[in-house]
Amino acid sequence: MTANIQTVTLGGERFVILPEADYRELVGETWEPSLPAPDAHGNYPAVEAARVLLARKIIRRRRAAGITQADLANRAGVRVETLSRLEHAKHSPNVATVDKIVRALERAEAVRSARKTATSAAGRKGPRPVQGK
Repeated sequence: MTANIQTVTLGGERFVILPEADYRELVGETWEPSLPAPDAHGNYPAVEAARVLLARKIIRRRRAAGITQADLANRAGVRVETLSRLEHAKHSPNVATVDKIVRALERAEAVRSARKTATSAAGRKGPRPVQGK
């Protein structure tokens, strides 16, 4: 985290200003499982590394879609405990489970994208002026 701390006083109350990445780390939003230690030749244990890479991908996509573990588990038709074990790289899932999770993430991402599009379209009033004419 950043050592340079800035403060601001608003309405007599003091607030700390910090980079967003530091804030997210403090609230635990940036946690992801770590890769296992490589062996003497620099190679990672394949199964453990694959679990971590899958876990990171699920976590990142779930966060980008703006949904919780419970929401994703519900949408995918898997138990929250199962999803938690996958996100903590403690379990090797079968193909059917990964497929359910991927499909649920795709649907959630599509919904979020549609909402963003609708919100930005609603914010526009009439056609945009043409530049240079």
